[in-house]
Amino acid sequence: MSIEYTVSKQNKIRQLRENAAYDQETVHEILDAGLVAHVAFVQDGAPVVVPMLYGREGETLYLHGARKARVIRLLEETGTACVNVTLLDGLVFARSAFASSMNYRSVTVYGRARLVEDWEDNKHALHVIAECTMPGRWAELRKSTDNELKMTGVIAIDIQSASAKISTGMPEDEDMDLDTLVWAGVLPLESRFTTLKPDDLVQEGVEPSDALKAMENTRL
Repeated sequence: MSIEYTVSKQNKIRQLRENAAYDQETVHEILDAGLVAHVAFVQDGAPVVVPMLYGREGETLYLHGARKARVIRLLEETGTACVNVTLLDGLVFARSAFASSMNYRSVTVYGRARLVEDWEDNKHALHVIAECTMPGRWAELRKSTDNELKMTGVIAIDIQSASAKISTGMPEDEDMDLDTLVWAGVLPLESRFTTLKPDDLVQEGVEPSDALKAMENTRL
């Protein structure tokens, strides 16, 4: 049985509550399918949202950015974060504009934010992010230099609460609209990797690894 996040004023889904989920399994599944997180913070009293690479290990999200980037500095200062990952799965064409919508999988996470400062912890966090983004690639690359590691900032967010919201299926039209002579249905949307394209400077005879080939044509 999956563990449930405690529902509070902070993470409670208020609109379309029937689409809400608060279990770790669903939250983790959506986080693991995504590649980009949108991270919200406040700067000088104004809201700001920044897209960031991320990786998940257990109940910790690691966010990656330049060490001097404002999002790294501000998350370190405030010690708290709100993160959203959304995957769009299709457009829902109803018989009215009001009932038209989208199919999607979305997660919002709230948690404590801390700068990863320990040298070994920082390298481990970057490894987690790399494996979540490009599985198997880390082992193929040259080791990061000390200077590269110094220039890279990693924020760890310990998940305190989270909620998922999932919308699927066909349009839900009003009964009065069902006789309208307008097509209704869903146009599915897939986020998918396609075919690897080599850099012009790849040395002759060097082929993509099995790890890279395994990512081709996979769906997020």
